[in-house]
Amino acid sequence: MYGLTDERWIKNNNQICNSEKKVLLTFDDGPSRQLSKILDILNEKNIPAMFFWHSNLLFKERPWKRVLEEGHIIGSHAVNHKNLAKLTKDQQYKQIKYSIDKIEEITRTKVRYFRPPFGQYNEDTISILYELDLVPVMWEITSFDWENKSTPENIINNVVEHVQDGSIILLHELKQTVTVLPQIIDGIREKGYEFTLL
Repeated sequence: MYGLTDERWIKNNNQICNSEKKVLLTFDDGPSRQLSKILDILNEKNIPAMFFWHSNLLFKERPWKRVLEEGHIIGSHAVNHKNLAKLTKDQQYKQIKYSIDKIEEITRTKVRYFRPPFGQYNEDTISILYELDLVPVMWEITSFDWENKSTPENIINNVVEHVQDGSIILLHELKQTVTVLPQIIDGIREKGYEFTLL
C-alpha cells in the first residue's frame, strides 16, 4: 500500500498528514474483556481513539455502543487474525467483507477503515479495499505491548520515546496495556502533543 498517491490511501505513510503536534491512538484485536477499562481511561483523559476489531469477537452484548457514543471509531481487523497475504483473493474478500457486514449489522454504523492483521497485505488486498471503499490504516509506532506483559515500562518507553508529529500508535486491548495507558497518555501530552482522529 505504500507509494500509492490516491487520497484514499493517504494514511498508509503511517502518519497523520498535515498534523501539528497531533497523534492517533489505535487499539487492535478487540473487542476484549479489557475494553471497558480502556474506555474508562480514555473518557477520563478526554482522548479519542480508533478500535480495529475482529468481527468474530463482536457480539451485541459487548460495550460497542459506548465506543461510538464516546466519540471513538470502530474499524475492521478482518474476521479473525489470519495473514491475508497468505490467502487467495476469494478468501481475503470473505475475511474483509464478512467482517465489515457483521460490524455494520450490529452497530448500524458504516465501517470506513481497515487494518490488515499483522500489517500484511498484497495487491489482492489493495484491490478488495478499493472495491469495498475502505481506507487502510497502518501505524508508525508499535508499543510491542503483547511482548511486554512482564515489563510494562517497556510499553511506555516504546511509545513515548518515539512519538513525533503525526504518529499513529499501535496498541492492543490487553491487560498490561490498560495498566500503562494513563502513563502513555500523560507522557505524550507532556511532550506537547494532542490526540486526534482521522
